[in-house]
Amino acid sequence: MTPRKSPEPSAHADAASPAKANRGPIAGPENRRAIIAAAREIFAESGLQAPFSAVAKRAGVGQGSLYRHFPDKAALAVAVFDENLDALEASVADPAMTLDDLIDAIIDLAAVSTALIDLIWQHQFEDRVMHLSARLAVIVGTVVARERAAGRVGEHVDDSDVLLSITMLTDLLARADAADRRPMAEQAWAIFRRSFAPAAPG
Repeated sequence: MTPRKSPEPSAHADAASPAKANRGPIAGPENRRAIIAAAREIFAESGLQAPFSAVAKRAGVGQGSLYRHFPDKAALAVAVFDENLDALEASVADPAMTLDDLIDAIIDLAAVSTALIDLIWQHQFEDRVMHLSARLAVIVGTVVARERAAGRVGEHVDDSDVLLSITMLTDLLARADAADRRPMAEQAWAIFRRSFAPAAPG
């Protein structure tokens, strides 16, 4: 008797197979990074009105995975800004980084995160958000001290002055049209920068 052959997998069976295998907890960090990257794009394109489901779709993860990592949009905004601060901290570790370099980097990051800036402001007094200001203060303090020692920033300038200028710059960016953000921020920073310069001799 001729042995019976196993049936070939049908096209229907292939279509029913999941597009992405569930790898369980091992996929957690990878999924989290994908969600944060997707959130940057989605909220830059569509603002805060973008549905949470659009972030999950762009990231290639399920709704359950999205909500396990980020229960709401504010949690996602915090994660985006924590990543931004990671990048700034790494840059500030280079002693050649100036205050102008730092502000330039902040403008670049803020210009594509205006919707998330608004969201952070709405939750600014929550514990999960307040550490962002503390991290930024350390970054600014490091650079201002370096600039003061190099004679590029006056003794009259406090860290709080620079932090206030950053707050005003990011607020300006959040209110401006996309095409105007960079030139407006640069103009505003030029005004602040002149006030931070060392006093003229005599």
